[in-house]
Amino acid sequence: MPSLPSLWRSRHTATDHNVSDSVSKDNEPIPEKSGLTTKENFRDGEEQSSVKGDDIGSSQNDELLVSPGELTIDEDAAGGMGRHLGVFSCTLLIVGRIIGTGIFSTPSSILGSVGILAAAGQDAGRWVSRGIALAVIFFVTLLHGFTPRLGVLVMNALSVFKIVILVFVVITGWVVLSGHTRIQDPHANFRNAFAGSSHSSNDYATATFKVLNAYAGWSNVNYVLNNVKNPVRTLKIAGPLGLGICAVLYLLANVAYFAAASKEEIVHSGVTVASLFFGNVFGRKAQEALSVFIALSALGNVITITFAASRVNQELAKEGIPLPFGSRFWASNWPTGKSPLPGLIVHLIPSVIVILAPPPNIAYPFILDVEGYPQQIINFFIVVGLFWLRWRKPHVKRPFKVWWPIVVFFLAASVFLLVAPFLRPANGKGDTPPLPYYLYCLVGIGVMFAGVLYWAAWRILLPKVFGYELVPRKETLQDGTVITLFSRKKIQD
Repeated sequence: MPSLPSLWRSRHTATDHNVSDSVSKDNEPIPEKSGLTTKENFRDGEEQSSVKGDDIGSSQNDELLVSPGELTIDEDAAGGMGRHLGVFSCTLLIVGRIIGTGIFSTPSSILGSVGILAAAGQDAGRWVSRGIALAVIFFVTLLHGFTPRLGVLVMNALSVFKIVILVFVVITGWVVLSGHTRIQDPHANFRNAFAGSSHSSNDYATATFKVLNAYAGWSNVNYVLNNVKNPVRTLKIAGPLGLGICAVLYLLANVAYFAAASKEEIVHSGVTVASLFFGNVFGRKAQEALSVFIALSALGNVITITFAASRVNQELAKEGIPLPFGSRFWASNWPTGKSPLPGLIVHLIPSVIVILAPPPNIAYPFILDVEGYPQQIINFFIVVGLFWLRWRKPHVKRPFKVWWPIVVFFLAASVFLLVAPFLRPANGKGDTPPLPYYLYCLVGIGVMFAGVLYWAAWRILLPKVFGYELVPRKETLQDGTVITLFSRKKIQD
């Protein structure tokens, strides 16, 4: 089962990680002429449907075939540890990615938009914090790169731990609301709850990006589908289950936060609103203890993100894109043959830059916004593509299908989130002063545009200028990974 980039490439699904409307063939027999795997080649007991390629229509079926040099489903999953993630691990992969530090921090930032050494009782200086962050990212890279099975076990264990902590926060919130704690008026924030709300579209758009970031990762399994057993069935179970667990815990945790602190306290709490919550309810000692919990939660989030991101980096290298030291290295599972350490290194480099370069108090919200804006650009075009597929290929069998009203709503939301950030906010500054409020939009667009230029220069401009064409071929690396490589073929006049 290919990962998300490979799914797009092979045209087995038309799925964004936010909208599922695939044209997947993962559970259908494929005509042998397509070069794709047949029923006998499916591993891990993957389910098969009775739909045949001829039922789709010959013209449509031909359009879905893989072009020369593109990898089949089995080839895409070759190398590494194979399909080893079940429903339990996939559910925790979603939960572990969503529940990071977001629910412990971003509520204060969201509220501000629309309206860790700490355990030892010491204040962490800027360079001490950066040193800890560097140690963590290097530790996670080595963990996944050299002991991949242990990495998965640690990842799952920390995800379970985070669920337990949030359940404790929720239960504590109920106790606070009952009036049996030191909080004098736990219902204050629920009286006239919308008083002082902003009337600026920019404020709501910025806050929405942070809400979306709090749920970022619900599609995390899509990025590692090469490692998932029985991927269609597993995704159908793990996706709703993982997202449902997080949604319920998030909602109740926010109720708990607003029961234990005033709006003003939350807005001025910095980024760790959970610390404020525990301090108000249990006192200073509990607040210090929570710092350890948040640190472990952050560690789990970094482990989960790194696990998925390294696989995406590997898939991009398997596309044959020209990279320094050659795409063979970056696509490989060197040195263990089980885990993509080169893909982990690709993730490590920008992480180190982000840790060292910008001021921390501006970097965190700015990165959230920069990450969110290009996401909405992609979402917009994915939804447009979804409409196109429904129109041009209405009879193609889809294991995942989304209702029309949801598609229309999602498209409208994407348009709003693309336009509103350019509207001047009520305070004229946004949430990352002294940076201009629209800067994160321009940075996001610039990064995406640079990627498009790089691709266009490689695939279109240079071949035309120097008179050659790129001919794809497949190659199997020593660790079993199959990649696509491109050779230059001189065009005869």
